[in-house]
Amino acid sequence: MKRAWKPWGAIAWIAAVVFFAPVAWMLLTSLHSEPDAATNPPSLLAPITLDGYAEFFGGTGGISPWPPLINSFSASIGSTLIVLLLAIPAAYALSIKPVEKWTDVLFFFLSTKMLPVVAGILPIYLVAQYAGMLDNISFLTLLYTSMNLPIAVWLMRSFLAEVPKEILEAAAIDGAGLITILRRVVAPVAMPGIAATALICFIFSWNELLFARVLTGVVAGTAPVFLTGFVTSQGLFLAKVCAAATIVSFPVLVAGFAAQDKLVQGLSLGAVK
Repeated sequence: MKRAWKPWGAIAWIAAVVFFAPVAWMLLTSLHSEPDAATNPPSLLAPITLDGYAEFFGGTGGISPWPPLINSFSASIGSTLIVLLLAIPAAYALSIKPVEKWTDVLFFFLSTKMLPVVAGILPIYLVAQYAGMLDNISFLTLLYTSMNLPIAVWLMRSFLAEVPKEILEAAAIDGAGLITILRRVVAPVAMPGIAATALICFIFSWNELLFARVLTGVVAGTAPVFLTGFVTSQGLFLAKVCAAATIVSFPVLVAGFAAQDKLVQGLSLGAVK
């Protein structure tokens, strides 16, 4: 049995190295000067410098990086919290207390993801323009909520389907209401699934660029939009872009590392069904 698993272990390590190599290359490039980063092939033994990070925190075009980072945090965390508040009761109704024609409901949620974002960007822009919500972080948070809600409902339904029905019946016999059951029974048991769903929604919101690029400007611009400002038509910019990308990726890496135990449990919680 041990011999049979050795090739799969080697394949897993090779796959991990392949997926991590671009990240390591980005980090290494961010620590080089622009001339060294632009050489072909790149110079791996070039002197280490923090000029790219200094230019990032110094801003691009006179714009500080902190407002875009704060906007990204606000939109990502706010939309994730709203998604969880809406997805958990919906998933409860579709798994533990199934409503009539619940499969049609799930298909409706899934169908909302079939339309390409590019196809809907013009009407969304017009709605935002007529409502006076252009360059508004609240409108962007609402869009991120609608974007992630179908995924969250599907994930949470799979996770809540694994909750033992006996403990829910026992709580109901003891007189617990729906809110109490969700807060004190379902939430603790399904916490790994909730953490996994929250992390996925946070990553999707944090990395989103198209909506933020089209619907925001100086006031509500997010970190990915700010990152694109380092790409110029003149001069060298590779080291600055890699430094900016490293910093923008850092919150997602920290969140994933902090929730890695619950993330692994959550991703395997609904695997049976």
